[in-house]
Amino acid sequence: MKPVAHGLAIALATGLVALSSCVPPDPSDTRVISTAMEKAAQRITGPLIREVVAEIASDAYQGRAPGTDGDRMTRDYLSARLRDAGLAPGANGSWQQLFKLIGVTAAQPESWTFHHEGTETRIAQHDEFIAASGLQAPVAALNEAELVFVGYGISAPEYGWDDYAGRNLKGKVLVMLNNDPHWDPELFAGERRLYYGRWMYKYETAAARGAAGAIIIHTTESAGYPWRVIQSSFSGRRFELPQRDGPRLAIKAWMTSTAVARLVATAGFELDELIQHARHREFTPIPLGITTSLTLRNALSAVESGNVVGQLRGSDPKLAGQLVIYTAHHDHIGVRSGPQGDQIYNGALDNASGTAMVMAIAEAFAALPRAPRRSVQFIFVGAEEQGLLGSQYYAENPSVAPGQIAANINFDVGSNSGRASDVVYIGLGRSSLDAIAQRVADHQQRTLKPDPDPGKGLFYRSDQFNFARIGVPALYIRGGRDIIGHPGRGEARAAAYLANHYHQPSDELTDDWNFDGMVDDAQFGFLAGLLIANADELPTWNSGDEFEAARKAALRRLTD
Repeated sequence: MKPVAHGLAIALATGLVALSSCVPPDPSDTRVISTAMEKAAQRITGPLIREVVAEIASDAYQGRAPGTDGDRMTRDYLSARLRDAGLAPGANGSWQQLFKLIGVTAAQPESWTFHHEGTETRIAQHDEFIAASGLQAPVAALNEAELVFVGYGISAPEYGWDDYAGRNLKGKVLVMLNNDPHWDPELFAGERRLYYGRWMYKYETAAARGAAGAIIIHTTESAGYPWRVIQSSFSGRRFELPQRDGPRLAIKAWMTSTAVARLVATAGFELDELIQHARHREFTPIPLGITTSLTLRNALSAVESGNVVGQLRGSDPKLAGQLVIYTAHHDHIGVRSGPQGDQIYNGALDNASGTAMVMAIAEAFAALPRAPRRSVQFIFVGAEEQGLLGSQYYAENPSVAPGQIAANINFDVGSNSGRASDVVYIGLGRSSLDAIAQRVADHQQRTLKPDPDPGKGLFYRSDQFNFARIGVPALYIRGGRDIIGHPGRGEARAAAYLANHYHQPSDELTDDWNFDGMVDDAQFGFLAGLLIANADELPTWNSGDEFEAARKAALRRLTD
């Protein structure tokens, strides 16, 4: 039976709020956003969000790199706030799900030498290439290995695409383009990048083919970020979860497109012509006749980091065993020595802002007069900047079976430009979460928009990806670009941040930050999660989505 309301109960299609002043709505009725829900959402404020950002993005936290004092300080601070809000520890009775990381610091030579028929070419470290060890070992080396151009380095039978064409590439160094085929909507997903276009996939696939090394060709357009991000993000100590059995690359490298063009020209190739060959299904690997040797001597270390996990127990005995999970990564890059001395990468937007929004959401949930039907977890994951490692560890060691996780709502980089008339949902069009997101957008009188930069593959670049891989439908919320009263401001500030501050020491909290947009986005996430937590049915991936099979398998395992 539907609740009686003193106000006006308006159907879902109108997107307006149902007003109720006496009898609270049935918590299973997800068609309405009640005044009680809206009142709880109003606990999310700009000063609260700013307080968390100012704390963990301060110099005292030294950039929050995994395994550092700043990392431990961050985890302890977040744990204490969750406890003080009245939530329960969610990591098997603890506030922190700890995990071990192996740090690998590769001592790179000043240049990387390549040979072709007596011609020697040197590529400069830092300015033209960045190389990392693919092995958790004291030495990672290539010994007169041949370079082979493998196009996009993709094997996707469902799209009728195989850049490897069954060739034996054991021991080779594979040179490959970033991104995936994007110029034709009939190929892959058109301009929307899939996991096939991500550097993680390319290294994984090259290793599975027995390659000794891989070089990804960098352009700002294909990567979605400038070369300076490669320099800051892939240099220094890199962390991994402890090495497991399976194929590994000895060397994982990036190289600028201009350097690659110069290199392949020594063997009589033009990079533009190689790229044109790669744009066809009939492409087969092209041996370049170039060989190289490279030795990286690695300093190894073992550190501990962790995910901070708080939980609100659900009120429905039948559904309380299921989880709605909020995530934001608490880590950043730390301190790096540079030409101006030690530099702190404070990571204020990336991702102290997302961490602060999820904390505000957690405190709003804790203040509800009655918990939602499903349980809700708030996870501040670690080591995201190292390759989504904290969320990977959680996905491999979840609190409940993956089929019992209703959805993941992720925040990574908030908007400090002000209130927006739109809200960006990374992953729009992929799952039944679209309907809930649209409902909340209508309630906020905002326009729900998809990823404005689909070619950057943002869905695969933050922590919701690891939840999707185990079948969990995901909602990744980003701030809108249409700033109310300031046409063009959102686009301009987003572009300036990417060009000048992303993964740079200048990502700091400054006086010009406007928190109104973060408040709206956090309230959006709060209301969406509350609706999911109260719904009768679990969310689903849309038919044919790449993660649908994983969801179905996870649900089958519940009944096996």
